[in-house]
Amino acid sequence: MKAIRTGDVVSGAALAGLGIYVVFEARGWEYLGPDGPGPGFFPLWYGLGMLAFSVLLIATSLTGAARTAGARVNWREIRSALTAWAGLAACVGLLKVLGFLLAFALFTFFLVAVLYRRPILSAIVFAAGTATGFYLLFSVALNVDLPRGVLGF
Repeated sequence: MKAIRTGDVVSGAALAGLGIYVVFEARGWEYLGPDGPGPGFFPLWYGLGMLAFSVLLIATSLTGAARTAGARVNWREIRSALTAWAGLAACVGLLKVLGFLLAFALFTFFLVAVLYRRPILSAIVFAAGTATGFYLLFSVALNVDLPRGVLGF
């Protein structure tokens, strides 16, 4: 019963339920179409992955493999994870205004410069490189339009 009090079993069960829901909803959509993966392809695999990892979370919690006696919460790591999540949320919020390439470049710059504390020039080069890579992969190689912003890219 001590394992249930950690919250891992409860949160794992909730995620398993969500994973099952996603899988059942995705089964109603087309898996493969004439042009490749259909709208049910990614949700199905996402739901299966969520289900697998939630079962793994429950199993490690019940067996005690995930617990370390006397382990303290590392608030610095938690703050970094939440900061990255907030940056991603801001990136998603800016997609319609700035477009995918610029929003993603800013998000990458934020991660490299702020979270990883690398020099500004390195962050700029890496952000421009990843945005260029996404453009070449999706727009040029796959002929898929990325969301455009008010500036046209």
